[in-house]
Amino acid sequence: MKFDAIAPGIYPELVYPPYKSTVHRGPTQPLLRVDAPVPVSRNIAPTSRILLPNDADLTAHGEAAPLGEKIVVTGRIVDEDGKPVRNSLLEVWQCNAAGRYRHKKDQHDAPLDPNFNGWGKMMTDDDGRYRLITIKPGPYPWGNHDKAWRPAHIHFSLFGNVYAQRLVTQMYFPNDPLFAYDPIFQSIPDQAARQRLISRFSIEETVSDQMLGYEFDIVLRGRDATPFGI
Repeated sequence: MKFDAIAPGIYPELVYPPYKSTVHRGPTQPLLRVDAPVPVSRNIAPTSRILLPNDADLTAHGEAAPLGEKIVVTGRIVDEDGKPVRNSLLEVWQCNAAGRYRHKKDQHDAPLDPNFNGWGKMMTDDDGRYRLITIKPGPYPWGNHDKAWRPAHIHFSLFGNVYAQRLVTQMYFPNDPLFAYDPIFQSIPDQAARQRLISRFSIEETVSDQMLGYEFDIVLRGRDATPFGI
């Protein structure tokens, strides 16, 4: 196996003292990236049979509509050369509109929504596009420091077409006032790289009076790569 060094600045600092838990769990050795020619011969090729009905519509998992602002998120997944990453698995998870995850470890004082689970999956099409229908997540406290609140975000897990493209990251929403106070977001040193984690409002993708539209494109590897989220 061969590895390449990773340029500083684009990716989060794995030991970032303002994000307190990284001091105890972050690796101290520099990051290395798998050399691309090595894994390209072993393609990741999931089948669409793993998808269940409404996996790409998180608002359709209950007996009624979930509470909150209904949105649609769409975008393209491309590689470092700008070519579409086709027929690739993409998984998402998020908290509900009140800022609570459906997970036993999330016990913060916010209500669960019986009509919202907060997870789903989809495949990219031949142009590398995906489309997700969901509820805009709420901010939530996370106990890292006094007045610690996470900006609203959706988690993305991407497998790409080859092992070297694996990415787990977070999508944020425009103009969130919590950006300046969030050490997870601020752990990415390069300001331009941080901006690549923020979706764009899109009136073109907005669906009539049903849901507002957002665009979030993702680049797997390369100079303009989307940073991973920690």
